[in-house]
Amino acid sequence: MRVRPVQFNIFLFKRAKTKGLLTMSIKIKIKVLDYVKRFFSPEGLSALCALSSLAITGLIFVFLFLEAAPAFKKLSYGFWTVHLAWLFGYGNLFESNIWLFLDGNIFAGLWNFITGTTWSPNAYLFGILPVIQSTLIVVGGAVLVATPIGILSAVHLAEYCSLKLKTTLKYVIELLASIPSVVYGLVGLTIVVPWIKNAFNLSSGNTALAGIIILSVMILPTIVSVSEDAISSIPKELSEASYALGAKKFQTVFKVVLPAAATGVAASIILAVARALGETMAVLMLTGNTPFLLDIPPEFIFYGGLEKVSLYLKEIFLSPVYLMTSAIALEVGESSWNSMHYQSLLGIGFVLFVMT
Repeated sequence: MRVRPVQFNIFLFKRAKTKGLLTMSIKIKIKVLDYVKRFFSPEGLSALCALSSLAITGLIFVFLFLEAAPAFKKLSYGFWTVHLAWLFGYGNLFESNIWLFLDGNIFAGLWNFITGTTWSPNAYLFGILPVIQSTLIVVGGAVLVATPIGILSAVHLAEYCSLKLKTTLKYVIELLASIPSVVYGLVGLTIVVPWIKNAFNLSSGNTALAGIIILSVMILPTIVSVSEDAISSIPKELSEASYALGAKKFQTVFKVVLPAAATGVAASIILAVARALGETMAVLMLTGNTPFLLDIPPEFIFYGGLEKVSLYLKEIFLSPVYLMTSAIALEVGESSWNSMHYQSLLGIGFVLFVMT
């Protein structure tokens, strides 16, 4: 039987098409197997872990924002006044008020939430400025106390200590970091709080100062350990070059080695701030848990003398304060599910998450 040319061409085309599809299918399978092999390789698994940690962080951020958003919406209902000055005629200045109604704007509510000066859930007032201020006072004070002590301790461990003493001290520092925060709180209640009460003749020693003292001890191991590792990682050739130029040990350490390790030292301080911001139990036991808002009049900035400075320092450090973590821990059990109070506590968690 004679095959027509057209039929033969169709046959060849179908065969080539089938062969091309098979080749494409094989290529796809090879690529898929290659991707699977890469995925289960050490590099792929490490990349997956890194991406998963990033994804978890993002999911926590989104969860807190979405859960707190209803509270922000409710807090945005109200009026904001915008004052505009208009100039008419011979320089007469008149001020007119323009009222803007912000209908359920989440970001306006977030602003009202952060800048509100009263935290009183029973009175339906949810302003967290006193709570933020209390947190910044205690955390800032603790970091200011712990940073110089921690850096100098790290310098001594890395540059001046014998190997045997260094090993012992590092073990003690790591042990200090592993003590539960509730134990620090008990030590503070037993020693620090009575001392503050007697030393300053107060009715109660549960003050910001008590939280600062204990919190500075708690974050000290973080600063010492990370800073010591950063200083020890500086090449010895750098120190030897400094000695060759005639510099003394003290000059080499503080003018050559420490500046070279500045990035690692800064990282230790950042980690310490994050640890202090997230601390709950110890500050809950020591700080009095009373919302505190420091009001400094403008004339104090320009005309305040040493006497006024001492009065304001006493008011800052010897008053009970209420930290963000303490507010969440104390009140989350008292708030009903999905209530304004509960959503506001989630809002505090969102703000704290952003701060850390």
